[in-house]
Amino acid sequence: MSHRIALARPNRSLATAGALGLAALLVGCSAASGADDAALGTAENPVQLGVVGASEPYWATYEAAVEAEGIELEIVDFADYNQPNPATSEGELDLNQFQHIIYLADYNVNAGDDLQPIGSTAIYPIGLYSDKYASADEIPDGETVIVPNDDTNQARGLLVLQSAGLVSLQDGGSPYSTVADVIEEESRVTVQAVDAAITATSLPDVAAAIVNNDFIEDAGLDPESAIAQDDPSDPAAAPYINVFATQAELVDDEVLNRLVEIYQSNADVQAGALEASGGTGLFTVTPKADLQAALAEVEAELQQ
Repeated sequence: MSHRIALARPNRSLATAGALGLAALLVGCSAASGADDAALGTAENPVQLGVVGASEPYWATYEAAVEAEGIELEIVDFADYNQPNPATSEGELDLNQFQHIIYLADYNVNAGDDLQPIGSTAIYPIGLYSDKYASADEIPDGETVIVPNDDTNQARGLLVLQSAGLVSLQDGGSPYSTVADVIEEESRVTVQAVDAAITATSLPDVAAAIVNNDFIEDAGLDPESAIAQDDPSDPAAAPYINVFATQAELVDDEVLNRLVEIYQSNADVQAGALEASGGTGLFTVTPKADLQAALAEVEAELQQ
């Protein structure tokens, strides 16, 4: 990826909208589909935000912070990652927050859609863990290392293995590499792809495993114990920034953009999100235009 994304700690000094300013903001916003002429964010037309994992306590903290500013919000929980984007496209949701740019690009290209990011949340480094070795250098040649079998995390995991000197990938690797791209004669280990949910529980049987952040806490793994991980400050990591996404025609909606600002500036929300990730998140405030440019670049690569 040649497009540089600036990673930064959240700006804690974002101003809070006053009651009069917020009232004017709400009046000026367009109504969501199916809500007659009621302004978005009012009691008659609350913002519908789709997430995966609404049971995490920080979402209740976030909802309270939003409603403290006079914006009515309903958080809609989904069972899996395949549901929020179509619901957003159909207008059942105004906004969603559950995915990184690569996932959004893949959805847009395959669905012929044009959902757009309007704000960043965090980037979560993906790590290589081992029960047997304290560093990647200690792993003997010929050992087996596993990676998740879903397309996005498989490629990301393979890039971590390559950076750690364990494998070589065809053409230097990309966000779309698979196990088939491992150059066996130039690699120190054998790589197998398995369901992401069993990577951590498979650690006793292999030399090391790439473990998604979703499974670190449940597996009792300490993120600090990873023997290798990707670098969130690397511009190549930009496609893995997690984002708020909405319909293209709503990217400048003031209420939706204010929801992003609240998430990015609320210390309690971010502390809760960090705890839910097992302490792995690095929060970012990336300009909307940069996120959209990164999305367009990834989509162009997928369409080649």
